[in-house]
Amino acid sequence: MCLMSSLADSPKVAPTTAGDFMPLHGIDHVELYVGNAAQAAYYFVHAFGFELVAYAGLETGSRDKVSHVLRSGRIRLVLSGALASDSPIAAHHHKHGDGVKVIALGVPSAEDAFREATSRGAQAVTEPHEISDAHGTVKLASIATYGETIHTFVERGAYDGPFLPGYEARSAGEPTGMLLGIDHIVGNVEDMNPWVKFYEDVFGMREMIHFSDKAISTEYSALMSKVVTNGSGSVKFPINEPADAKRKSQIEEYLEFYEGPGAQHMALATRDIIGTVAELRRRGVPFLDIPDAYYDEVPDRVPEVAPQLADLREQGILVDRDDDGYMLQIFTKPIGDRPTVFIEVIERHGAKGFGNGNFKALFEALEREQDRRGNL
Repeated sequence: MCLMSSLADSPKVAPTTAGDFMPLHGIDHVELYVGNAAQAAYYFVHAFGFELVAYAGLETGSRDKVSHVLRSGRIRLVLSGALASDSPIAAHHHKHGDGVKVIALGVPSAEDAFREATSRGAQAVTEPHEISDAHGTVKLASIATYGETIHTFVERGAYDGPFLPGYEARSAGEPTGMLLGIDHIVGNVEDMNPWVKFYEDVFGMREMIHFSDKAISTEYSALMSKVVTNGSGSVKFPINEPADAKRKSQIEEYLEFYEGPGAQHMALATRDIIGTVAELRRRGVPFLDIPDAYYDEVPDRVPEVAPQLADLREQGILVDRDDDGYMLQIFTKPIGDRPTVFIEVIERHGAKGFGNGNFKALFEALEREQDRRGNL
């Protein structure tokens, strides 16, 4: 998520609070609207090691959109494209480029989740309803969140099909064991506090960590961020906003080119970040460049990784620790044409933080990319 501070500016961690009135199983799937779903699916299969597991399109009776469902470990991505110029997907892509439209949340009851959310101020998008096929029934409902992003509640306990009714099983790619789950999804907004309050009020989430603009800054740019999480900690949403600085921050660049708030990146968990990143690089995935000098102080900051230092340096992997352990993380360059959405790969060893010790190095790497694009 994303950068360094003095002890006085270290992130503030809120205590756990009781009373989880919105039980969540976790992130059921993430749906991206893209310009060419077939090519995007091919890229995620061959570059990131996902498997194609389901499909919906003209061949399955879908007349307005085509969707490829990809899986890696517990991660499920849906890449959807428009089949007509007047499609809502086409309009969304025309404005935002490739981007996240749906962050779907697994729930015990879609009806209860929807009624709870809307009673607490959430804007309804789709009323609770059932969809069925030979594999069973799924119950769905949706609410609005920042920008044009929506949360869909998914109740799938009575369903054993490949994804959802209307999709048929497809197979391409093989399990790689590289990427195992979604650690967190970061949202970029103009003003984070109303959205932090939204997640507190609507979902009963708590503010887990707060990063000030002093903690997340370089000589040229800054941002502020708060992380909200549900009662079990299975869903974590950092929310970023830009802060006043000398030049344009990565958040401002995102908001400009995405043309509004949206999901900036997904952090995908792995158990072997060195092996995973080496393989992703071999497959052509581009990562941010980290200066070699960054690694000079790593053994003092995180002595546990000293035996791996040469490999971490070679792969450009960032290292940080907190009171609970340490973590390793790395960030891709934007995965689409616009400088908006990217992927983080993360490996945690007890640490619950988001790499605040890496913020300065990461921001400076992002600024170098912004400067190359003429956007700093």
